[in-house]
Amino acid sequence: MESFFTKAMRQAYGFEEVAIVPGDTTINPDQTDVTFHLGERTLSIPIMASAMDAVVDPTFATAFTRHGGLAVLNLEGVHTRHGDPAGVLQEIIQAPKDKVTPILQRVYSASIREELVGRVIGKMKELGAIVAVSATPANTKRLAPLAAEAGADFYVCQSTVTTAHHESKSARGLRFNELVQQLHIPVVVGNTVTYSTTLELMETGVQGILVGVGPGSACTSREVLGIGVPQVTATMDCAAAREEYLRRSGRYVPIITDGGIRSGGDLCKAIVAGADAVMLGSMLASAEEAPGGGYHWGMANPHPALPRGTRVKVGRQAPLERILFGPTSVTDGTENLIGALRTAMGMCGAYTIREMQQATMIVAPSIKTEGKQLQFAQGL
Repeated sequence: MESFFTKAMRQAYGFEEVAIVPGDTTINPDQTDVTFHLGERTLSIPIMASAMDAVVDPTFATAFTRHGGLAVLNLEGVHTRHGDPAGVLQEIIQAPKDKVTPILQRVYSASIREELVGRVIGKMKELGAIVAVSATPANTKRLAPLAAEAGADFYVCQSTVTTAHHESKSARGLRFNELVQQLHIPVVVGNTVTYSTTLELMETGVQGILVGVGPGSACTSREVLGIGVPQVTATMDCAAAREEYLRRSGRYVPIITDGGIRSGGDLCKAIVAGADAVMLGSMLASAEEAPGGGYHWGMANPHPALPRGTRVKVGRQAPLERILFGPTSVTDGTENLIGALRTAMGMCGAYTIREMQQATMIVAPSIKTEGKQLQFAQGL
């Protein structure tokens, strides 16, 4: 028989294919602790808001801070390219569907103005927000020092795929270990989905890792490029790297599952998969306080030659407080996210996020369909 080589593959799982197993002991939800530690700060909820212009502006960041989370502002967005970001946002929101991508490309092709970086960070601080800002690796060497000097509390270096080693035509590319030493504020990097890259990134001294390539509702990277790993598997692999790095160094580096979370159930599964927190985009874009006016678009939308996203309509569903804490009357898990997390932790007997990470998870592709015929028949 002729012998030949074939590439090995393993199964990977997303949120809809797994389920959390209840614990042997249960506790009252109000006894659970859902705090999230990032750098020197303790946040009262384990949720970050995505660095997307439809989600975070200074006003939203302030409201999110007040509710205990951390919102990240995009330093390569409308707030640093245009003197009137509100007017630009309205142009995007009001654009016909077949005209929006060219408009996005034009809006985001404007040059980043350094004086606007300090202005928007100053406004956030004046309003009382914890200031977290984000830029891609290509602009980090230029923008990160400006952000730190302006008083930013966190810097997020974020791209579709981030590695510790990037080859380019630049004489000297970005070095995360040097960035961490230079800024003197916590640095979070992402996105990644693999054990080896996560481990290498943690060894550079960063304070957090974002996990997820292409799962966001406004992102089409998986369709355009074919690249990505389902979020449950990606989170588990990166969490394994976190545990190995903790064993080697004694330093705990949190991981944040970024993208693909559509309900409280998905949030809970991300935590059980090993996440310390989650980053939300479209769910928060539906908040009444979000600047996108009921729309959401990703950071890869405006690429001048290869757009990898689309503007999606999420609607203005509810006030931010109701999305995070309820009370709610909707039954689809899109509101009272913290209530869902606390209830699931209670059912698993987990007092803390760290204990919730130890809960059992099983492969269960029928978890949302088993016994639900009447719901489907009635369109529920």
